[in-house]
Amino acid sequence: MPSKHQIMSLWGLVSQMPPEKLQRLYVDFPHHLRHLLGDWLENQPWEFLVGSDVFCHNMASTLLSATVQHLQASARKQGEGSAILQHISTLESIYQRDPLKLVATFRQILQGEKKAVMEQFRHLPMPFHWKQEELKFNTALQRLQHRVGEIRLLQETLQQGTEAGQVSLHSLIQTPANGTEQSEALASLLQDTVGELEAVQALVLKRIQIWKRQQQLAGNGAPFDESMTLLQERCESLVDIYSQLQQEVGAAGGELEPKTRAALISRLDEVLRILVTSSFLVEKQPPQVLKTQTKFSAGVRFLLGLRFLGASAKLPLVRADMVTEKQARELSMPQGPGAGAESTGEITNNTVPLEISVSGNCCSALFKNLLLKKIKRCERKGTESVTEEKCAVLFSTSFTLGPNKLPIQLQALSLPLVVIVHGNQDNNAKATILWDNAFSEMDRVPFVVAERVPWEKMCETLNLKFMAEVGTNQGLLPEHFLFLAQKIFNDNSLSIEAFQHRSVSWSQFNKEILLGRGFTFWQWFDGVLDLTKRCLKSYWSDRLIIGFISKQYVTSLLLNEPDGTFLLRFSDSEIGGITIAHVIRGQDGSPQIENIQPFSAKDLSIRSLGDRIRDLAQLKNLYPKKPKDEAFRSHYKHEQIGKDGRGYVPAIIKMTVERDQTIPTPEPQMSTTVPTYDLGMAPDSMTMRISPDMVSQVYPPHSHSIPSYQALPLEESVNVLRSFQEPHLQMPNLSEMNLPFDQPHPQGLLPCQPQEHAMSSPESLLCTDVTMGENSCLNQPVGGFTQGTWVGEDMFPPLLPPTEQDLTKLLLEGQGESAGGSLGAQPLLQHSSYGQSGISMSHLDLRANPSW
Repeated sequence: MPSKHQIMSLWGLVSQMPPEKLQRLYVDFPHHLRHLLGDWLENQPWEFLVGSDVFCHNMASTLLSATVQHLQASARKQGEGSAILQHISTLESIYQRDPLKLVATFRQILQGEKKAVMEQFRHLPMPFHWKQEELKFNTALQRLQHRVGEIRLLQETLQQGTEAGQVSLHSLIQTPANGTEQSEALASLLQDTVGELEAVQALVLKRIQIWKRQQQLAGNGAPFDESMTLLQERCESLVDIYSQLQQEVGAAGGELEPKTRAALISRLDEVLRILVTSSFLVEKQPPQVLKTQTKFSAGVRFLLGLRFLGASAKLPLVRADMVTEKQARELSMPQGPGAGAESTGEITNNTVPLEISVSGNCCSALFKNLLLKKIKRCERKGTESVTEEKCAVLFSTSFTLGPNKLPIQLQALSLPLVVIVHGNQDNNAKATILWDNAFSEMDRVPFVVAERVPWEKMCETLNLKFMAEVGTNQGLLPEHFLFLAQKIFNDNSLSIEAFQHRSVSWSQFNKEILLGRGFTFWQWFDGVLDLTKRCLKSYWSDRLIIGFISKQYVTSLLLNEPDGTFLLRFSDSEIGGITIAHVIRGQDGSPQIENIQPFSAKDLSIRSLGDRIRDLAQLKNLYPKKPKDEAFRSHYKHEQIGKDGRGYVPAIIKMTVERDQTIPTPEPQMSTTVPTYDLGMAPDSMTMRISPDMVSQVYPPHSHSIPSYQALPLEESVNVLRSFQEPHLQMPNLSEMNLPFDQPHPQGLLPCQPQEHAMSSPESLLCTDVTMGENSCLNQPVGGFTQGTWVGEDMFPPLLPPTEQDLTKLLLEGQGESAGGSLGAQPLLQHSSYGQSGISMSHLDLRANPSW
C-alpha cells in the first residue's frame, strides 16, 4: 500500500494505475528508467522551459546532468545491474547533443501522466499544484536574473564598442540575421525584461490573494499556514530585480530615446507602487464577532518594511479605524478615499508604530489593547438585521519612499466583522460570518456574497466548522448530512441523491424558523456545536454518539433490537440537548421505544453523560450490540468507596427514570425487516447495513396519553427524571400512509405542539423546561437505503477540510500557459480518493464513504 507521502505526489498515483494504461507514454524514455526517477521528475521545471533561447538551453543542460546523476544513484541503491547503468550512459550521450529534446520528452510524459490521473482520480494531488506554482515562480525569477545579466553585457558592449563583444552579444541575445542597431536591441531587451517583471509580479500578487483567502477560510476552522516568510522572500526578490533594472535604465542614458526611457521608468515605478501597497497585510485578524466595550487585539505586517524602513530614524504610525461596508467599497475603487475616511465607530488605543524585528526578520505593528467604545449603525437593506450588518477595521499608514520622497499610502482592510452590543446577538452574528467566510469570492466588491450556495458546499462548511469547533478529527457522516438536509429543506426524502443538486439560501440557513419550532437551522446546529464542545467531545470522538438522526429513523433502528438497546441522538426540538433513546420489551416481547428528556450542558455539568448511562440499569447495549460498560467505561467517573480523608461518607448524585405506566399488550404486528446502523464503536470505523425491504413506521391510534414532565427546581430534581413513553407500533401498509409534514394529522395520530424558544445568552439556551414536541411527530414514513451500498472505510479516506482545494483554480491558472496542454481548472469540490480535501456530490455517492 502506498505511503501518505506517495499519495501526495503525482507519481504516487501513477504507480497505482495499471501499466497498460501508461505504456504509450514511455516510448522515447523507457518505463523502467521512469521508475528510477520516481517523484523527483515532477519536482523539476520541465513544463516551464519553453523556447530555445540561451536561458532554456543552459537550464536544460543542468537538468540533464541532474537527471543522469539521479538515475545512477537510484540504480545503485536498488541493486540494478551494469546493463541499466550502460543504458543510462547511452541516453546521456544522446541527449547531450540536444538537451532541450530531453525537456520536451519529460514534459510530454508528465502531461500524459496528469491526464491519466485526472481520468481515474478526477483531480491531481494538491501538493502537486503547490509545487508547480513554486516551480513556475522560481523559473520565471531565474529567467529575470538571466535577462538582467544580458542587459549588463549589452551595456558593456556598447561602451567598449569592440567587434568581439558585438559578436558575443549577437550570439547571446540572438538578434536577427539582418542585424539590429545595438541601441535598439538594448531598448527592446529592456522592454521585454520589464514585461517579464510585470508577469512575475502578477504571480506574487496572486499568491498574496491566495494567502488572504486561506486566512479567511481559517476563520471557519480550515487549516492555515500563517507563515508569511515565503511571501516576504518573493516580494523582496522582485524589489531586487526592480532596483537592478532601474539602474540599467539610468545607465543607458543617451542610448535610449527620451520617450522610451520615460515609458520604462513609468512602468518600473508602477511595478514598485503595486508591490509596496500589496505587501501591507493584516497578519492577525480582529475577532469577526466583535462586542462593544470589549478589548481585542490585531496586527499588521509590512513585507517590504525591512527594505524601505530599515534605516528610518522614525518609523511611521499605523492607525486602526472602523469602516462600514459602503466605505469599504469606496476604498476598493481606484479613486477611493484616502486615510481621511470617516470612522463608523470609536476605537481607543488605535495607533501603534511599525516596529522592525531583526531577529524575526519582519516589520510589523501589533495592537494589543484595542477597544470599540460604540458603533454608528448605518441604514440596513430590506429585512436585514443588525447581526447581518458587516463592517471592517481599516489599518492605514504613510511614509515617503526613496531619495525623491515619493509619498506612499498603505491601507489594509480586515476580514468583515459583525459588531454586537449584547451576548444574545452572538449566535446570529456567527452565522453571518460563517456564511461570508465560506462562500465569498476573491477580489469581490466588499462584502458581496452569494445568497444561495450548493448544498454540497454547505455540507463541507458544516463539517469543517463542526470538527474545528469541537476539536475532533471525527467529522460528519453521509447519513448525518441526509438528516441535516431533511431538516433545512423540510423535505423527508430518504435518498441522498434527492438533495445532490439542490441549493440552500441564506434565509433557509438563519432567517426562516424551522417548521414547528421556535428557532432557525443555524441556531439549532450551533446549539449542538456548543453542547458537543463543552460536554461531549470525547464521546463524539469515540463514535459513541450517532447524534444527527431523526426520531423516526431511531424507531426503525431499535424496533427489532433486544431489550435495553439504546443510542444517543441530539434533540430535534431543543437547542443544545442530547437524549437517550432505548427499547423496552414487554412480557410478550413487544417493543416500545422511549426517549429520555434531553440533557443540556448544565445538566451534564452536574452529572456526566457516561455516569448517567451507568446509573440506568435498563440501558444494556449501545446500538447495535456493544455492552454499555465496554463502550463507556473510560467515560465513567471514579466514585469513592468508604469514608474520605476527613471521615465523611461521600454523597453521590445518581440518575433514575420513573415509568408511570405499564407497557400495553400490543395487537399482532406484521413482520418486518429492521435496518441496522452499525457505528462499530471505533474512532475510525463506520459502517451501515440497511435492509432493502425496510417499511414505514408510524404511530397507530392509541387510547392512552403520554405523561407530561413536571419540571422541578434544580436542587429538588437531581435524582428523578421522567421518561417520555411512546405507544407501541403497528405496521400499516405503505400505500395507506404517507404524510408529509405540511398535511393535517389523521385522526388518532398525535399532533406536534410547536415550542417557542427565545434566543438570549448562551446560558439561556440550556433550557430544562421545554417539552419534547417531537415525540408526537412520528407520522412520517421511514425508508432505507439500498442494501450493499455501504462499503469499508479503507476504500475512501476521511474527509479533509476544503481550504486548499477551494484554491485549485487559482493555482492552475497559467501553469500550463507556456507549456501547452493545460488541464484547466477543476471543480472546487472534488472527491479525492487519496486523502485530499473536498468532495463532489455530482461525482460521489455519499453512501459509499461512511468515514467522513
